[in-house]
Amino acid sequence: MKFTRKANANWKGTGMEGKGTISTQSTTLDNAQLSFKTRFADGVGTNPEELVAAAHSGCFTMQLSFLLNEAGFTADDLSTEATVTFEDGSITLIHLDLKGKVPSISAEEFEKTAAKAKEICPISKLLNTTITLSASLV
Repeated sequence: MKFTRKANANWKGTGMEGKGTISTQSTTLDNAQLSFKTRFADGVGTNPEELVAAAHSGCFTMQLSFLLNEAGFTADDLSTEATVTFEDGSITLIHLDLKGKVPSISAEEFEKTAAKAKEICPISKLLNTTITLSASLV
């Protein structure tokens, strides 16, 4: 399977006082605000690190669902929070905190399958940073 997806960003002004927008092909983001405050403070809008966290948590969780299905399990619920750490100009860590409700699976098998999903998720493979995972059944 091969496909492409697009997004675009626009910026006007200086890095600190300027402002921009970001949009996605699907229009889920349609001229979403992007600014110094949305990236480095608590402004209204989004930022690259938040978008990386969203992409990674979505990709990982979907990959895990596929792996669970291959092993004969169907999740009632999988919820992943990705926390991106930005430090000194680099993303130094992404922590995936997974909570899952999967009937009939052991905690050991769930953790093993989650670890495999972390390794083979396309976004994990793309990122050049440390990725950690905690996985628990609820």
